[in-house]
Amino acid sequence: MKRTLCSALIAGLFAGFAHAGAPAAHPAADAPSAAASPTASTARSGVDAGALDAAVRPQDDFFRYSQGKWLKDVDIPNDRSSWGAFNIAADGVETQIRTLIEQASQDKNAKAGSDTQKMGDFYASYIDEARRNQLGLAPLKGELAKIEALKDKKALAKVAARFERIGAGSPVNMGVHQDNRDSTRYIVDISQSGLGLPNRDFYLQDEARLKDTRAKYLAHIEKMLSLAGHKDAANEAQAILALETEIAKAQWSAVENRDPVKGYNKMKAADLNKLAPGFDWATYLKDCGVAAKAKEVIVSQPSYFQGLDKIIAATPVETWKSYFAFRLISAYAPYLSQPFVDESFAFRGGVLSGAKVNRPLDKRAIAEVNRDLGEVVGKVYVQNYFPAERKKQVEEMVHNFLLAYKERIETLDWMSPETKKQAQAKLAKISVKVGYPDKWRDYSSLAVKRDDLVGNVMRTREFGHMYGVNKLGKPVDRSEWHMTPQTVNAYYSPEMNEVVFPAARLQSPLYDADAEPAINYGAVGISIGHEISHAFDDQGSQYDGDGNLRNWWTKEDGEKFAAKGKVLVKQYEGYSPVDGYHLNGELTLGENIADNAGAIMASRAYKISLKGKPAPVIDGYTAEQRIFMGLAQARRGKARDAALIAQVKSDPHSPAEFRVNGSLRNHPGYYEAFDVKPGDKMYLAPEERVIFW
Repeated sequence: MKRTLCSALIAGLFAGFAHAGAPAAHPAADAPSAAASPTASTARSGVDAGALDAAVRPQDDFFRYSQGKWLKDVDIPNDRSSWGAFNIAADGVETQIRTLIEQASQDKNAKAGSDTQKMGDFYASYIDEARRNQLGLAPLKGELAKIEALKDKKALAKVAARFERIGAGSPVNMGVHQDNRDSTRYIVDISQSGLGLPNRDFYLQDEARLKDTRAKYLAHIEKMLSLAGHKDAANEAQAILALETEIAKAQWSAVENRDPVKGYNKMKAADLNKLAPGFDWATYLKDCGVAAKAKEVIVSQPSYFQGLDKIIAATPVETWKSYFAFRLISAYAPYLSQPFVDESFAFRGGVLSGAKVNRPLDKRAIAEVNRDLGEVVGKVYVQNYFPAERKKQVEEMVHNFLLAYKERIETLDWMSPETKKQAQAKLAKISVKVGYPDKWRDYSSLAVKRDDLVGNVMRTREFGHMYGVNKLGKPVDRSEWHMTPQTVNAYYSPEMNEVVFPAARLQSPLYDADAEPAINYGAVGISIGHEISHAFDDQGSQYDGDGNLRNWWTKEDGEKFAAKGKVLVKQYEGYSPVDGYHLNGELTLGENIADNAGAIMASRAYKISLKGKPAPVIDGYTAEQRIFMGLAQARRGKARDAALIAQVKSDPHSPAEFRVNGSLRNHPGYYEAFDVKPGDKMYLAPEERVIFW
């Protein structure tokens, strides 16, 4: 099971601070006022003082103190489910990318097959609404005919394989990634899939909101099938929902899927027939393109496939035909005529996320080109918008964080000398990637046509599928990136043992090149410290420095680590972003560990950057205070209830408010910087604080 741990959702549910440059102001009355420093700098603090809420004490609610005015004044745009700094940054990137893509679409001299032609023609095919409305469902007729021709359940595997290639999804998911116990080779992973709602909880739990979502999902299925001309859409919708509910019952929970040892089940490909004999595995692997090289596979959830085998046996072929037809239509509805686009948004954008209107056509087009032609767009993006100096600055920051971790490992009171030695060895092997890849993906074999939107989407998805398949049997490419440079995010990969910071994560409003560094050690440093810590969280700590799933901890140290984790689980389960919905402490444990570690290591890394010089006081803020302000304002964000509920049920990250307040309540430096005392609402007694680092 591929495990890449990221600091923020691309969807932007955790968002950060407003554009830098607002006039600075002194901290609120209850914040400590710093004495004048002989080294006080004339540089800007970088604090967005105009966003502060002076009516809130930093000791009571740091999230709202640091950005309360912004939270009150800014409305979530109608076409969004959430809004904040990550969204603001992504919008800025989108504006930059728009210029590049629109220029490409207007270039009449673009050479056929060139990157410029691909970008321009893909964009043109998306915004051609007249053609989309004229074609209606016609672009899917060929695929739908294959589904309708199904005669028996043996043929389900062929459809599932086709859907894997074109990104329509089925109850079986196939991917190629590094072998968790041998990171030098690629292997096929088979895992659970097949649900139309965010995860199994949406089908199986009886909370009022989830029951309402299920009812609206049933109506959505019926509407989609009716638009496609199905005469018995109501009964088909009932059967599809019943089938998906059975699939959900068989699936592992989100918490179970976080266990890399439990999810590592290697077997011979031929033995898949013993696990689920009712599914034609030979055809599935052959049509996915992996049969010749996949002599072994990893099955992430064996009991799920045993359950799926029973579901296949109990479900009529006609229901499977309805199920696959709906999955295909649902996956491609955004690229069809307006009725399909509107219904897709009404449920997925409105019901599931809470957005009130769909994004404008041109913005959806830019997002699609950016997603499907990722490194084509990324190459021209960094050429035009990522300064070389920025890459150097952030690489130096990462170096300081690695030094901070190296020093801290030696002083940890809960880690034995034996485990410390292993931890240092792993830390020394962490590779760092900043900005963009050293080599770019080759898209020359991908055909993009100006008059074929659905075809373009299918071909790019199949291109991505085959890109993974073609890795089998080849040496692992450790230069590869799993996120594009224009993505406002970052990640740690345990199999690669690497931290990766794309160019777009390192720009306004998440990075202020003109401010004194303390603010950036909070705003970007929290992400750097966060990602490095994933190497040692409850999941990443199970991999060694070479990226192999191997226990390198002593039994006693592992128990101490787990005990700390249990306390953190309980802390976060006390947080509730929406009445009646509490965080899942076990699901969010890894990200909460990373948030707590990132905050503490930001302070340590900044001190290393000073090289013994005293930290300046700027605009009345100490350096430590500016670190915390940067951390909080870079996580600024608000989200609609529907989006928050989906996040609580399925996302390993906590909502923005708790990523800030939850981590600071455990940070000794926060208590010192803001003079937090017993009786303050953010106060936790020392024995209740969880400090991993």
